[in-house]
Amino acid sequence: MVDDDLDAKFQEAFEIASNMKKKLPPDVMLRLYAYYKQAVKGDDQPLLNANISELRSAFKINAWIQLRGMDSDEAKREYIKLVQSIIS
Repeated sequence: MVDDDLDAKFQEAFEIASNMKKKLPPDVMLRLYAYYKQAVKGDDQPLLNANISELRSAFKINAWIQLRGMDSDEAKREYIKLVQSIIS
């Protein structure tokens, strides 16, 4: 099944990204975070409000919110593509 293949590739890309030794630029890390969250949680994003004390959390949530409406499979494909571009 095509979805099983995508899920396996996504899981493999996640393992590669999680075990990466080199330090990635913040914008790349935010994109990885956002694609991952969109792939596994979809549009079920927390509200961004004034109670967020950490600027880092606000950036992460904002990156994810920008992907609102992207379906899970597309987010997985973009995550895989991004990881492949990092390791190439």
